[in-house]
Amino acid sequence: MFVFYVFLVFFLIILLIFLVRIFLHRTALIFVLRKWGEWIDDRIHVHQHLKVPEFNENCQQNQFYQKVSVYVNSLASVEDSDFTNLFSGKKSNDIVLCLDDDQTITDTFLGARVSWMNKIGRNHRSFVLKIKKKDKRRILKPYLQHIHTVSDDIVQRRKDLKLHINTDCTWRSLPFEHPANFESIALDPDLKTKVKSDLESFIKSKQYYQKLGRAWKRSYLLYGPSGTGKSSFVAAMANFLSYDVYNVNLSQVSDDSHLNMLLLQTTSKSLIVVEDLDRYVAEKSTTITLSGLMNFMDGLLGSSFCDGRIMVFTMNSKEGIDSALLRPGRIDFHIYFPLCDFNSFKSLAGSYLGVKEHKLFPQVEEIFQTGATMSPAEIGELMLVNRSSPSRALKSVITALQSNRRSSVGSGGGGGKFGHRLSESAASSPVPPSTDEDASGVAWKDTVVPKEFRKLYGLFRLKSGKKPESLDHDQEIIER
Repeated sequence: MFVFYVFLVFFLIILLIFLVRIFLHRTALIFVLRKWGEWIDDRIHVHQHLKVPEFNENCQQNQFYQKVSVYVNSLASVEDSDFTNLFSGKKSNDIVLCLDDDQTITDTFLGARVSWMNKIGRNHRSFVLKIKKKDKRRILKPYLQHIHTVSDDIVQRRKDLKLHINTDCTWRSLPFEHPANFESIALDPDLKTKVKSDLESFIKSKQYYQKLGRAWKRSYLLYGPSGTGKSSFVAAMANFLSYDVYNVNLSQVSDDSHLNMLLLQTTSKSLIVVEDLDRYVAEKSTTITLSGLMNFMDGLLGSSFCDGRIMVFTMNSKEGIDSALLRPGRIDFHIYFPLCDFNSFKSLAGSYLGVKEHKLFPQVEEIFQTGATMSPAEIGELMLVNRSSPSRALKSVITALQSNRRSSVGSGGGGGKFGHRLSESAASSPVPPSTDEDASGVAWKDTVVPKEFRKLYGLFRLKSGKKPESLDHDQEIIER
């Protein structure tokens, strides 16, 4: 009996250890069970194999093979392959994973499981798609379209961006390496989120635009004072979308046909930018007609050349601009870039100085509340110069804001050294009069006209029966 109990205890200990090991390695167990399930599933169902060769029958490169290669090597299941090749990317710290020869990985689409094999033959390469016959009719066509879309998006994001500048007849290309992104721009966070959402929705809506019978293009107007970040915002859009930038200099365009020809030479999925459009329209410093400009903004009257293009126009002000240029459909999204307020200032302090809170912030906020302001570019420059000392940088901003405020008041709102914003409240409020003082600190008015003499003159005016006027007006009479 004793031996039985000893054996039972020993068996329970072994069972407990086995269960603990299973619990600790449950991920491996789940993986093994899934593999068994897939093996059984492969034996039960009938499959069909579709080959995508690297070259076609004319020994020309198969473009779809390149798309499949990009798509397959982007799948997360590449990491689960028995053999995976590691290569360095274009950037020094990038590592690219590629499926090794004769290796198989799985993919899931619309609830159906498929597999890809990187098959190596004697003189050729190919990818072989394995799909269940019962799923083929349902998913094959949308799956292949999905591969096209995903691979194009990956290639678009991997490419080196270029900045194109128009010359007399054509475009000149330069590397586009502007580091701007939406997070670094001092603008309302909700507005930035709205713009990013609008851009993402646009690039995915080609079929929707075709269904509506509209050209697949989008137009943005960025307007506001100089130095408020409009150009940086354009760069952030380009980096966000991985779009090339075509910067149109209207002063280099000879006529309407030349402008249309430049548009024809742009690529699909690109950003076409016209800066300071209000200046060209107001000064009429270009030979382009108004109708020609509107046709350009419409994209050659909505032709197929607008395939995924985004147009961006910048202005300092919309005042005096023909409403036909700004109508809906010609301009889809209006974005105002104001001068800096306290929230924008805090965003700049976080970006330039790495400061989220500081003891000088309340003083800066108080100055902003008085109506003083500067452009984000001016504040950013002060922070950049003094970035080694956040306190010194903030003090320099405070000094500049105070100087701006004094200049604005002294000139009756005509603008100070650093520029200012004319808000409605400031326009409706009277500007307090300034008081000039001599070297001794005594008001000039009290020095010239003693208080006793002013009182005596007031009594004389009352005795004469005349209606009392303002003391300042009487003082002017005495001075004369």
